[in-house]
Amino acid sequence: MGAELVGAAQAEADDVVLSWEGEEVLAVRLPQLSDSLDRILAAMERRHGMPLAELDRKAKQEVVRLLEARGAFSVRHGVETVAGALGVSRFTVYNYLNRETALSREKAAENG
Repeated sequence: MGAELVGAAQAEADDVVLSWEGEEVLAVRLPQLSDSLDRILAAMERRHGMPLAELDRKAKQEVVRLLEARGAFSVRHGVETVAGALGVSRFTVYNYLNRETALSREKAAENG
């Protein structure tokens, strides 16, 4: 996710400080969630071997499903960021999300 290790003395308020035998030894600095989303999108492009905007509709729906599972849409402007990367409108991303929700409900009903 792009975390960074820093010395315990350099720890900031949002860092996670790790202790060993009662002594603070280092801190983990987590990236902002929006930075993580950019990294996730870049990794997906590498995985597909092309810009996400060039994927077909089914592949874009799968990308949205994976991003939803990773919490990408809880990030401020997450939908807009993903829509831009996929080359679609926000409305289309919301449609893909709604489609996934409906499919999940259908599967739950079949198994319930």
